[in-house]
Amino acid sequence: MLERYSTAASTYAHWIDYQFLLIAVLVGFWLIVAEAVMFWLIFKFRAKDGRPTQCITGEEKHQTRWITIPHVLVILCDIVIIVPAIMVWYNIKQVLPPPDETVRVIGQQWAWSFQQAGPDGVFDTADDIRTVGELHVKVNTTYHFDLMSRDVVHSFAIPAFRLKQDALPGRTITGWFRPNRVGTYDIQCTQMCGIGHAMMAGRIIVETPQDHAAWLLRNSSPAVAGQQAFPASAADGLATMAEVRR
Repeated sequence: MLERYSTAASTYAHWIDYQFLLIAVLVGFWLIVAEAVMFWLIFKFRAKDGRPTQCITGEEKHQTRWITIPHVLVILCDIVIIVPAIMVWYNIKQVLPPPDETVRVIGQQWAWSFQQAGPDGVFDTADDIRTVGELHVKVNTTYHFDLMSRDVVHSFAIPAFRLKQDALPGRTITGWFRPNRVGTYDIQCTQMCGIGHAMMAGRIIVETPQDHAAWLLRNSSPAVAGQQAFPASAADGLATMAEVRR
């Protein structure tokens, strides 16, 4: 249902969507009930000809029920919200599934830069791919990201993935995502980080294995790309080359 209004492009996006839906339904229900009761009381006990407005102190037992019973019900609703919220937090933030690929994400005033291992699948070698403002990933692949900042606090956010993680200077923070829909999606900084904050945008491009393997070879260093070149018909070979990550 929520897919009509906001694209969900990662495996855990729906968990967060339904958590928000649960909160909205429960809080919305109590908002409507509280407003209805308030207006009913206003009209029921308003001043009328020959009768002054009634003043209710709320000390009588039959009146305190109007506070006690809703209070208990709201606490039960809080439990209904908190339990799945803890489960979602644990599954996304505390548990890291084994990675198929790893990328490095660096925030700085005011751009995102990325480092990915090239066709050899090893970081800090000649075929590493470094990009600014654009991250290419493969669909249905579990990625770990090592997030860092070169200057101030930034916040790495991909709304379509329901991903948001602060980047802190001097720390490397590891998170994960698994894109499940091919397409191009926005990357944002959601932490006020200076005068150029509004311009600190990027994009993440989720590709098929064949397209991603071809992109890896095109963007590796020319010498390495030449050595790793395959005939155009060898799509499966390209995909295999891109998946080598150990």
